[in-house]
Amino acid sequence: MEAIIALITLSALEIVLGIDNIIFISILSDKLPEHQRARARFIGLGLALIMRILLLLSITWVLGLQKPLFELFGNEFSGRDLILILGGLFLMGKATYEIHHKVEMADQPHPIPKRISFGWAVVQIVLIDLVFSVDSVLTAIGMVRELWVMVTAVIVSIGFMLAFAGSVSKLIDAHPSLKVLALAFLVLIGFNLLGEGFGYHIPKGYTYFAMAFSVAVEVINIRIGARKKA
Repeated sequence: MEAIIALITLSALEIVLGIDNIIFISILSDKLPEHQRARARFIGLGLALIMRILLLLSITWVLGLQKPLFELFGNEFSGRDLILILGGLFLMGKATYEIHHKVEMADQPHPIPKRISFGWAVVQIVLIDLVFSVDSVLTAIGMVRELWVMVTAVIVSIGFMLAFAGSVSKLIDAHPSLKVLALAFLVLIGFNLLGEGFGYHIPKGYTYFAMAFSVAVEVINIRIGARKKA
């Protein structure tokens, strides 16, 4: 019974942690031709699932990522810290670039959406998945000890992402204001990762509350706009 409760709790936590991943994948897949988007999400998340399971099977190595590697300006940095710092910088840089590109497109009379190659999209999905996977696996290891519980929870969370990434992508694509909001979330998430990497713990609950509140306000604005048009 304890194992089942642990499975449900861990699965719910992994799904919440996967929200960041869904937003990034939705933004990225939107840059592909429509017929390639679902395949990119499937391949990227499939590779992420394999990566997380391999990390769980290498628990000793993963735990070793938390050991200090060097000290700089009085702060100790581990392998996990470096991964979070690089991932945070990548997310912040990517989201800032996309916001800039969106602003530039708004000034053009006939904007042409920027496309990327299928392979580059998958590579970026896997790279950011690596960052989130390390955090996810360490969370799982800290909560439970049974390997089958951790693996099952990871499979459930990836399945959730596969099920909803397409819907989130379509919703963001249909409402440009939501896309800008999602990019702003990625900047915030990247900043959180950067802070974690430098040893400043920022409770994720604050971030997710801010995201949920912002989305609720934007949904109300969209509904008001739709009624005015009607």
